[in-house]
Amino acid sequence: MEESTVVAALKPVAVIVQQGKVLDFIDGRTQREETPEEYVRQEIAKSLVREYGYPKSDILVEYVLRLGSRKPRADIVVFNSGEDRDQSSAYIIVECKEKKVRSSDRKEGVGQLQSYMAACPNAIYGMWTNGLERFCYRKVESKGKILFEELPDLPSFGQTGDEAERPKFDQLKPASSDALLFAFRRCHNYIAGNQGLQKPQAFWELLKLIFCKIHDERDSEVVEFYAAGNERAGINGPLKVKKRLDALFEAVKSEFPAIFTANDTIELKPQVLAYLVSQLQMYSLLESDVDVKGHAYEEIVGSNLRGDRGEFFTPRNVCNMAVSMLDPSEGQLMLDPACGTGGFLIAAMNHVIEKIRASELDKWRGDIKRAEPKIVSRIAKFAGSCIVGLDFNPELVKATKMNMVMNNDGAGGLYQANSLASPATWEEGLRDRSLIGKIDLIFTNPPFGSKIPVDDPAILEKYDLGHSWAYNEQTDRWIMGEGIQKSQPPEILFIERCVKFLKPGSGRVAMVLPDGILGSPGLGYVRQWILQNTQVLASVDLHPDTFQPNVSVQTSVLVLQRKTDALIALEDAAGRMNDYSIFMAVANHVGHDKRGNTTYVRDKKGNEVVEEVEKKFKEFEDGQLVYKSQKTLTKVVDDNTLQIAQEFRKWLSEQN
Repeated sequence: MEESTVVAALKPVAVIVQQGKVLDFIDGRTQREETPEEYVRQEIAKSLVREYGYPKSDILVEYVLRLGSRKPRADIVVFNSGEDRDQSSAYIIVECKEKKVRSSDRKEGVGQLQSYMAACPNAIYGMWTNGLERFCYRKVESKGKILFEELPDLPSFGQTGDEAERPKFDQLKPASSDALLFAFRRCHNYIAGNQGLQKPQAFWELLKLIFCKIHDERDSEVVEFYAAGNERAGINGPLKVKKRLDALFEAVKSEFPAIFTANDTIELKPQVLAYLVSQLQMYSLLESDVDVKGHAYEEIVGSNLRGDRGEFFTPRNVCNMAVSMLDPSEGQLMLDPACGTGGFLIAAMNHVIEKIRASELDKWRGDIKRAEPKIVSRIAKFAGSCIVGLDFNPELVKATKMNMVMNNDGAGGLYQANSLASPATWEEGLRDRSLIGKIDLIFTNPPFGSKIPVDDPAILEKYDLGHSWAYNEQTDRWIMGEGIQKSQPPEILFIERCVKFLKPGSGRVAMVLPDGILGSPGLGYVRQWILQNTQVLASVDLHPDTFQPNVSVQTSVLVLQRKTDALIALEDAAGRMNDYSIFMAVANHVGHDKRGNTTYVRDKKGNEVVEEVEKKFKEFEDGQLVYKSQKTLTKVVDDNTLQIAQEFRKWLSEQN
């Protein structure tokens, strides 16, 4: 049994979601208005079931309470298990708001939640959230008065409140859906709002905490990354939290000297630090789903580190399509020479990790206890030796290392370097790897644009495509001259550098390129060079909205295989190139519109179609890792990139 499985060929069940509606996660039947507040409520409902473990049968949405003559509706009520679902057996009350509603709002802030808790005699716990802010409370009675203690988190199903104060490792929850995105947003905004830092500075402080959290999960005997409820306020409590985090960060600096210097410290006030820790402490970052972490991380990184050098991040579905097309395996050396935040490398790494996991589970006939040590060992060996990423932006390299560490490691193969410069100028560790002509697979989306030209003659003269070319009408050929161009857009030089990185005869590259290279008359020499030096395996035309809402650019994914020098010489002598077939496709459905909103498959009447999907996830029971599956109804995202990859693999197998 695999840890995560792509569910394919499932027939949609007979549920059609009307336009502007969303299907209620708890009952699977009710269609609610698709509002910002409803989005928050549905995400919290998923979290209560998937992360906290409460049965759907104990949860009601929009439950009517009786407060004197008023009958307000509580957003979500969790009842004591096995009891009648009436007001006296309400155990947890959750109020969800859209992000523009503040917690201090007199009518809809935390006061509203506390009034609901007060009206329910056995409602011990409550949560108020607008997706950006999140507050948890425990109701206590003291001298005839009802008081509300703020907590770091709600207890999980079957857990006491005291157990939730300092979590144990087997109680940490893998984040699901957008829960981690909410937490990262809350933390990032809280730093900016309460520490007085600009958002990019706030990002680096959050980065330090994420490193501490991962180190704690990997190396601590007991959980050190936590802030108990009584450590959130006052002077002494937050100082205790800071002491624990400072010790963790010292260990992090020793482990990652390439990312943090010896003088780096966590530059956060103790009270701010205690709040941030309380927002992250309940999650297991290492156990969380790859897509959940990727989505959360990319949003925070993208809003802070997008540079002015033609950098924009490749959507995960395009990364997954390219990786699925080339289908990497254990032992193959993989490279992204313009790795950005590591999207392609993480997709490739996790593709291979799934193969490793499936192989070992099959070998041990599904016995997770026996398979897991072998899986961990093989993953460590693969991630440590087969992943290489280069980027010119040192800040992006730091962020990518963080992303790789959070997603099963592989950070040791990441380097800050100008991929287009001579390898002799690279740092010693990278130079020693002698990458030219050694790479099996490349996945990349190089920076492109005329605004960031390469004009260094020392670089241009090293490239065929850095030279000047002239078109000969009589022979219908482009001829390379001895002179060099004044400047060249980087994507053109990246084509040649990527091909030279590849093993002759077998190395393959999947590269995102602007369509001008594929069709502009003045760039015929580039296309001629590609055809002379590589076999074009595939060209996938990407939808104009692929990189929206960040940038509008028409692109394609080109898949090339490097020819051997002998084949190039043979074709040159013959005066013609061998004929072969090329796979071509149009990715005209990419799962989002130009504003970045997710798009879904609709029926002929325009209603969104829903399908039943079985999702697999990991949980700890009595300290033991178990794999569980859960059937859920979900909208079908209007995205055909994975289908294109599957068709390419099928086509490729038929060519051999």
